[in-house]
Amino acid sequence: MEILLIIVSAIFVNNIVLAQFLGICPYLGVSNKLSTATGMSAAVCFVITLATAVTYLLNKYLLLPFGLEFLQTIAFILVIAALVQMVEIVLKKISPSLYQALGIFLPLITTNCAVLGVAINVVTKEFTFGLPSHMLGFGEAVLYAFATSLGYGLAMVLFAGLREHLALNDVPKAFRGVPIALITVGILAMAFMGFSGIA
Repeated sequence: MEILLIIVSAIFVNNIVLAQFLGICPYLGVSNKLSTATGMSAAVCFVITLATAVTYLLNKYLLLPFGLEFLQTIAFILVIAALVQMVEIVLKKISPSLYQALGIFLPLITTNCAVLGVAINVVTKEFTFGLPSHMLGFGEAVLYAFATSLGYGLAMVLFAGLREHLALNDVPKAFRGVPIALITVGILAMAFMGFSGIA
């Protein structure tokens, strides 16, 4: 039951973008096309999950035993930057079209505060959901990271679909572009608030 609670809460209730407002820059920047948003979501999902796994182990077996907790943020940023470089190299080889479509937003995953936010949430145990601290292990950390990244992807794909539909509609001139996008994000965030009674 606790595992289901972590998954539902991370995807719907405490959505990293719509409830915690982390990762807004690529969320607004890459969500013009559904294909680009899907690719970006997959890249962010991979980076968040892998970065959380690596930073959890780094924190538990290196930083905490040697009393170096004050280096958490710097160490986590270095790990995230290395992982993003790896994703960039792989995407360039496997899918050059997706690499071109993501453009500047792919290196921006390095500074995407959603990735760092999830890693810090895991090591500070802010996702406990009532679980005793000794029950929070590597598995729960990776599960939370993966569920959070799925929530990020879900929000991005939904928003990209809505923006594609908005492009086909006659939006009043004053609301075209960024204003209607922000209004749409606000309505989407309110829709996700409906899940708050679940977990």
